[in-house]
Amino acid sequence: MSEQLNWFKSSYSDSEGGACVEVAFATAIHVRDSKLPSSPELHIPAPAWSAFISAVQPGA
Repeated sequence: MSEQLNWFKSSYSDSEGGACVEVAFATAIHVRDSKLPSSPELHIPAPAWSAFISAVQPGA
């Protein structure tokens, strides 16, 4: 991959090493397991990510 990604841990991830994901925003949204940084990543087109976030908002 040629893009330099700036990964950050989800605000819903705990600090106890439990279920953690990291996200990076670029031309697509990238999601990976924070415990395994070399694990496969999901690459999600920005419009699909926006639709997902809208659908999971409280009260949606």
